[in-house]
Amino acid sequence: MANDPLAAITDPHAHRVLHRLHAQADRESLSLALRFLDVAPRVLLGRALPWERLEARLADRFICLDRTQGAFCYLLARALGARRIVEFGTSFGVSTIYLALAVRDNGGGSVVGTEMVPAKAARAREHLGEAGLAGLVEIREGDARETLRELDGPVDLFLNDGFPRAALDVLQLVAPRLRDGAVIVTDNVGLFPADYAGYLAWLRDPANGFLSAPLKMNEGTELSVRSRASAPPADGA
Repeated sequence: MANDPLAAITDPHAHRVLHRLHAQADRESLSLALRFLDVAPRVLLGRALPWERLEARLADRFICLDRTQGAFCYLLARALGARRIVEFGTSFGVSTIYLALAVRDNGGGSVVGTEMVPAKAARAREHLGEAGLAGLVEIREGDARETLRELDGPVDLFLNDGFPRAALDVLQLVAPRLRDGAVIVTDNVGLFPADYAGYLAWLRDPANGFLSAPLKMNEGTELSVRSRASAPPADGA
C-alpha cells in the first residue's frame, strides 16, 4: 500500500505480526475511547487526569505506538546503530517488535521492556516469539520504578511510553545509563499536556543534559537527545 509506514519493515514474519496487531488496536480504538468518556472534558481542557483510578481501565487494552511512530522508532534505532534499548510500557509488545528488529538488524544486542500487568507481558512474549525476536528481549514485570533500578549501560535509545505519573521517575532512573547522543522518544505528551508538564520542564532544562523538542506525531511526541555538552558550564569553568 502506498504511504504505508510498515514498508520500512522488510522482515516478513515481523511485518505479518505487526500488521495483525495494529489492525486489532484499530478495532479496539472506539471501545477504548468509550472507557474514558467520563474524563473526556478534562482531556479537551488540557487538565491533569486521575491516573491512579484510570490505569486499571487499560489492563486488557492495546495502548501502543501507531504505525508511523513504530516505523520512526525502528529507523531511528537503525540510524543510531542501537544495541541497547530500554522501553517503559511494553503492553502487548507492538513497539517492542520494532525495537527488537532494529537491534537485530544492527548486528545484535538487547531490549529491556517493562510491563505492570503479567497477562500483558505474557502476550508480549508470545508476539515477540511469533516475530522471531524473543531472544533479544527481556520483559521485566512490575513497577518500572523498581524493575529498572538495576540496568546495564550504555543505553542508546529509551522509549518512554508508560503511564504519565511515573514518566519522570523512570526517566531519572534511566538517564544516568544513557550515552552521549542517546535518544529518548516520549509518547502522548501532546495528548496529556498537564500530566507531562513537570516531565517536559525537567527534560527541556539544559542543566539536565538534554536537547528536546516536540514532534507532530500521534497527538504529540517528544524527541530528546542526551548531550551533556548542552548543559551550561559551572561558574569559573
